[in-house]
Amino acid sequence: MTVLVITGTGTEVGKTVTTAAVAAAAVAAGRSVAVLKPAQTGVLPGEPGDAEEVARLAGAVTAVELARYPEPLAPATAARRAGLAPVRPEQVAEAAAKLATEHDLVLVEGAGGLLVRFDEAGGTLADAARLLGAPVVVVASAGLGTLNTTELTARELRSRGVELLGVVIGSWPEEPDLASRCNVLDLPVVAGARLLGALPEGVGRGPVAAFRGAVGGWLAPGLGGTWDADVFAGAI
Repeated sequence: MTVLVITGTGTEVGKTVTTAAVAAAAVAAGRSVAVLKPAQTGVLPGEPGDAEEVARLAGAVTAVELARYPEPLAPATAARRAGLAPVRPEQVAEAAAKLATEHDLVLVEGAGGLLVRFDEAGGTLADAARLLGAPVVVVASAGLGTLNTTELTARELRSRGVELLGVVIGSWPEEPDLASRCNVLDLPVVAGARLLGALPEGVGRGPVAAFRGAVGGWLAPGLGGTWDADVFAGAI
């Protein structure tokens, strides 16, 4: 796996902290890692964006942004309102492919959900993944409502011929409710793909050293960790 695309079922589901966890696990294994954020929105010049946050948490990674727009909107809308050029899927694929010649692993983190538009032509992260021939990890929320959005995202990927590597729960609550506990078993069913991890709620706000030391226990072997979905489900 040289390029891995990380998307979410929506905003604020834990994409950045999941990207950081995957990056940290790879760095710990001695791999060189690049993180590509095609379109950073809602961040002003000079402020740290998602790629920089991944680097802060994960350590020695190359952090790259293709475009930055100040308003917290979908990239196509934010670019239009700012009077700036949009990012197109072809640019994303070209940049990721170039980074892949220089790094063992390239993580491409989207904005919002899979079909959030990059440009006025309707280009999306799904288009970039297809151009790259790269597998996708879907980051989902834990609780009520996640099954529908996860299944819709999985179906869209398959309709485009894009591989769904698996699903990660981006923020597992300290005290999970009934829906969250049931979703551990139901998410892989609706996605038609493995559950590849669960990150504890708030881990990105804790000490960096603790984050880097614990990531292996939050991710399945497919993402460089030792986490086991069956053991996790049995423990809750």
